[in-house]
Amino acid sequence: MSHSILLDLYINATKSKVFDAFTLPEHLDNWWALKSSGEPILGAEYNLNFTDKYNWYAEVLKVKQNESFFLKMITSSEEWQPTTFGIELEDTDTGTLLKFSHKDWQHNTHEFRNSSFCWAMLLNGLKNYIEKGIVIPFNERN
Repeated sequence: MSHSILLDLYINATKSKVFDAFTLPEHLDNWWALKSSGEPILGAEYNLNFTDKYNWYAEVLKVKQNESFFLKMITSSEEWQPTTFGIELEDTDTGTLLKFSHKDWQHNTHEFRNSSFCWAMLLNGLKNYIEKGIVIPFNERN
């Protein structure tokens, strides 16, 4: 049995703006990674650098412009290794519903539970980045 992190977040912005903020390195570096590279193209590789110790890689598993985007981890910590995470976007009356999932966790461990908390905090940072232009310095992110 695998475990999943599932989070929904309403963002007062277009799907295009939310998609770009979640997929383009120049935006990712403002709310998630210290330094990243990659492009939202099927099969492309992303480098997600958090520190020298956490210099991870993922492959674009699914992408539909302004609709969905999923990465499968290929180099990461052991517990993240088999996982896939990403977003599906839906229009709402006030903007966009971001439906986040991080699936295929093998065990309900501290790392799984901590990642669940961190994703909630980070996605709130994404919302504030998109809606208010707030950039949280990397060393202050959870």
